[in-house]
Amino acid sequence: MRIGELSQRTGVSPRSLRYYEDQGLLTSARSEAGQRHYADNAVQRVTLIRQLFDAGMSSRVIATVLPCVDVPDDLDIAEETFAAMIRERDRIDADIAHLVETRQALDVLIKANSRHRAQLAL
Repeated sequence: MRIGELSQRTGVSPRSLRYYEDQGLLTSARSEAGQRHYADNAVQRVTLIRQLFDAGMSSRVIATVLPCVDVPDDLDIAEETFAAMIRERDRIDADIAHLVETRQALDVLIKANSRHRAQLAL
């Protein structure tokens, strides 16, 4: 299938599909005219890539995870994929902790502003 059909079937823009290909996440064959042609399993591949992006992974991390799908019976690859997912979860946990701290600092400023506004109203 051509890029337009893959885009339509997955809801992913052609620009994103080209990006996935540039990052080594997706492959296509080229016609003599240079048009991209994707295998039927590209729909499932793009769906998986979107799920990985939605899980907060970068294209670099996704590139380390996809070999587990491509070579499912390789224990070393499965272990590397597991470690990459744990690192990503730890990174997200750290981001969440930072956001909580930031929100708490903002809450302090909001309380101070509320007190100030109350004094001005008097």
